[in-house]
Amino acid sequence: MPRHPDFVPQGVIPAVLLPFHTDFSIDEASFRSHLRDVASVQGLSAITVNAHSTEVASCTLDEQRRVMEIAGEEVGGKLPIVHGIWADGSLEAARIARQAQSGGASALLVFPPAPFTIGQTPEMALAHFKTIADATDLPLIAFQYPLATGQGYPLATLERLFEEVPAIRAIKDWTPLVPQHESHIRALQGRKRPINVLSTNSAWLLSSLVLGCNGLLSGSGSVIADLQARLFRAVQAGDLAEARQLNDRIYPTARVFYADPFVDMHNRMKEALVLMGKLPRAVVRPPLVKIGDAEIARIREALIEAGLLDISARDAA
Repeated sequence: MPRHPDFVPQGVIPAVLLPFHTDFSIDEASFRSHLRDVASVQGLSAITVNAHSTEVASCTLDEQRRVMEIAGEEVGGKLPIVHGIWADGSLEAARIARQAQSGGASALLVFPPAPFTIGQTPEMALAHFKTIADATDLPLIAFQYPLATGQGYPLATLERLFEEVPAIRAIKDWTPLVPQHESHIRALQGRKRPINVLSTNSAWLLSSLVLGCNGLLSGSGSVIADLQARLFRAVQAGDLAEARQLNDRIYPTARVFYADPFVDMHNRMKEALVLMGKLPRAVVRPPLVKIGDAEIARIREALIEAGLLDISARDAA
């Protein structure tokens, strides 16, 4: 599968979902259809697999390889593929990185190791990223978690990472505090060797993009990639009126996707695609569980409000 060697992580990058059969095995036919559907949207820069949205924490290494293989077959000739690196240990992360590169990935999204929840030092973060960078020549995207989780990197740590690991080309910024998010955008994209800030603040995407992010990487792109691409273009063009109109359509989906508990966001996105006739079922792997009828009804109403589902769907429910 051809790689895209000149890919720079920026622009609109949806993170796709992973459909399952009722026995929790991967529904490859539905996954292929979903990939083709998302990739058909105009204005995308890449797609992401083996991340939160594909329930990577519940997938084996062999399943991650298969997910990448299918993505390469379906969309790899058209769009670069970003492959998530989810591992608690750096040696395992390097192994996944090598597998991703051999499978045709064009960039790697590096999740923070779970042990960082109980403490980290800059040297630990450097060791993790250097181990991965030594295993591959692909550009890296550092997934910046909220500092309150313990897995987020303080700005001083980020600066060391960028200086000592030149393979890092972007961050996926899950910083929930607007002043900190803005400081990242100004400091990182203004560097002599710029680091692109990709927003993942999909619950307040317009506000985030207006601050100047060079892109977005979001699981909700699995459902609303077209709206996200149009919003990004409008903001880049300085067309605030168009951006606000698009945001009025995005807002209902954000309201239901990112409700509490937050962990169910991709669960809800699967239900949205079922309601839209784009997935046959919304199965998630334990410990996630299927959401209830009342919440599904709220998702249906949000899709109608967003203009993504005909009002007749309410009567048919």
